[in-house]
Amino acid sequence: MTTTSTSDVQTTGTRARSTDSDRLWQSLMELARLGATAKGGVNRQALTELDRQARDLFIEWCRAEGCSIRVDSIGNILARRPGTNPDAPVVMTGSHLDTQPTGGKFDGCYGVMAGLEVIRTLNQHAIQTESPIEVVAWTNEEGCRFAPCMMGSGVFTGQLAEHEMLRQTDTDGVTVADALDAIGYRGSDVIEREGIKAYFECHIEQGPILEDQHTTIGVVVGALGQKWFDLTLTGQESHAGPTPMSLRRDAMLGAAEVTQAINAIALRHQPHGRGTVGMLQLHPGSRNVIPGQVKMTIDLRHFEPQILAQMSDELQQTVEDSCQRHGLTAELTPAADFAPEHFAESCVSSVRNAAERLGASHLDIVSGAGHDAIFMGRIAPAAMIFVPCENGISHNESENAEPEHLHVGCNVLLHAMLEQAGIVDDGEE
Repeated sequence: MTTTSTSDVQTTGTRARSTDSDRLWQSLMELARLGATAKGGVNRQALTELDRQARDLFIEWCRAEGCSIRVDSIGNILARRPGTNPDAPVVMTGSHLDTQPTGGKFDGCYGVMAGLEVIRTLNQHAIQTESPIEVVAWTNEEGCRFAPCMMGSGVFTGQLAEHEMLRQTDTDGVTVADALDAIGYRGSDVIEREGIKAYFECHIEQGPILEDQHTTIGVVVGALGQKWFDLTLTGQESHAGPTPMSLRRDAMLGAAEVTQAINAIALRHQPHGRGTVGMLQLHPGSRNVIPGQVKMTIDLRHFEPQILAQMSDELQQTVEDSCQRHGLTAELTPAADFAPEHFAESCVSSVRNAAERLGASHLDIVSGAGHDAIFMGRIAPAAMIFVPCENGISHNESENAEPEHLHVGCNVLLHAMLEQAGIVDDGEE
């Protein structure tokens, strides 16, 4: 047998191969029972007993398909379907099984189940690939029980220090290490970072663009960089009645100016500029006292690193100017700094080619949220596949996606992975 070239994939019987929509949906719904909430969502936080049950179920399904299983020391699960060439680099896909406390059925879980469905489809049709196919379930992507988010992929790729992550605690003081031990998923397998040919991740968009554009597939070309800040503005609290407007040092007035300026900064740098004040804390917080101090969080995002840096500079100038006008002092502290991620053209092209081959409507899109693929893109070629979610809502119990959209996204994943893995036998007699 000879390896089928990329161009030949379109003309072989494999073009007609399709993942099973009903099987994919059934897997998602069965998984969603673990941690199901009264409002139709899922609460299955990282390294809990429910997370253990989801991990066990995933491994059971993978073993039924003949996959070998490895678990590393941060709890990442890797299920491998062998290729015909033991020396060929692996083609990977995956996402996460943990959810937010009021999460939905699809965020993360779709990417893992789509990878499993790819393996089931390859087995069903006896399709052999040169490269191994591997599906990974990353530990603690959400970061709601243990900070930071994307912990498992961060440790795997060397972006986060394992010894520091194992020491992180939840609100009850339980460490990540203890939680892994408690559910039996502190593995001992040493998994190499080298030899990864491509990494793909299927995900609901978690935003409204695809639905608004009546488009099924988002070809994700990269992810926005992020700069987070904690800002404390300090003035002087005083009585709201006797203190004239001209003699006030109102920290809230400065915070309002900064908030408005952040919105303006983001609007100046479209289409990718984002600016958000997510939290405000006023002191002393009394109806008839001028706020003497305001603490606030700031989130700036952009796809181009130089523009993100410019937005940060504009923010600092805004804070200085506001303080000078209102007699305030400021403490602006960086809280997070994620560089923009531009995915590898080789993988982006595989996704785009697959969508075109399958006749699926598609557009290039940039992810505004963090995903495990971002860390993976720093050690290997990577790309993502987005499908619409209803009203762009995610991290919410009402999160919803159409079965057909999930099916098409999974088919795109199948064909993108086949293009990278190389077909040795397409199962046709």
